[in-house]
Amino acid sequence: MIVRQIWTANAYRNFNYLIACSETGEALAVDPLDYAKCLNAARDAGWEITQIVNTHEHRDHTGGNDEMVKRTGARILAHKNARDRIPGMARGLGAGDVVKVGRTVELEVLDTPGHTMSHVCLLAHTDQPALFSGDTLFNAGAGNCHNGGHPAELYRTFSEQLARLPSRMLVYPGHDYIENNLHFTLDREPDNEAARALLQRLEGQDPSHAYVSTLEVERQINTFFRLTRPTVIARLREVFPDLPERPDERTVFLKLRELRNGW
Repeated sequence: MIVRQIWTANAYRNFNYLIACSETGEALAVDPLDYAKCLNAARDAGWEITQIVNTHEHRDHTGGNDEMVKRTGARILAHKNARDRIPGMARGLGAGDVVKVGRTVELEVLDTPGHTMSHVCLLAHTDQPALFSGDTLFNAGAGNCHNGGHPAELYRTFSEQLARLPSRMLVYPGHDYIENNLHFTLDREPDNEAARALLQRLEGQDPSHAYVSTLEVERQINTFFRLTRPTVIARLREVFPDLPERPDERTVFLKLRELRNGW
């Protein structure tokens, strides 16, 4: 499996992805908003884009579909419940489905509600496992739930799916928000030295050559995985004084998501 991360340099800080088969040159485009950059990258690599996966229905992820289909004939794949919001879908996806690219790439579909209720992530079970997480999981952060999502469902996705994935799995998110998210981590957990060191390392990074984290790193620097940390809880209780001394993880997650909405 060959992965090309494409920095759109737009106001929303989107990442697009090409996932290619090394034998056939067939490629899958993930959320190809900047269809021109995706097409140019595929042409330069000698790849043919034959499929599109939209992780969810928001326009900053589907906005390049029409031109990509027009220029390549690629089939559009997305969550089965997003069919009425993503025109031209050729295949609806559900949990456990497999998306094949050429002869060498198989991607497992995860049904990951929260950011929206029709969101999928793609899981690559390769020698170097990888997760294409859309707007569910960001580097050092979690997706918002403003436009068709639900924070309680996002918590379930984190606790029942993402938390159980292998530590060495690479994380390929839908946006570059890492610096701001690390600042939020440090606001919530000022004694998180791993987050502080990573922020110092990455401040001012060129997103066209972006740092790629792993789930092991995320568990060290992403507040939404650190729900039992004493500092996180103590700082939350300063804002929410009714919070018990030992709140359950779901409550901590929801309060963190609430704070992040206005941070």
